[in-house]
Amino acid sequence: MRGDRVEIVVDTGNGVSTYEIAATKAGRRVEINTTRSLTEVVEVTRSGKAVRTARFITSRVIALVEHPAADGRG
Repeated sequence: MRGDRVEIVVDTGNGVSTYEIAATKAGRRVEINTTRSLTEVVEVTRSGKAVRTARFITSRVIALVEHPAADGRG
């Protein structure tokens, strides 16, 4: 859904870096998959095809903040 957004704060060794992955078109969504060693943030289409993927080493991820799209159902 357009408006889904995820912010990722990662330790780079010399400080921190912030990355943002967002659903860029209507009908797309952002999914997060976390394993022991890898955190993966993927923008996917309605059919489930990955459009953009960002991968981070889980031990380096400081914060993962999800901003869901506003629900129009009031």
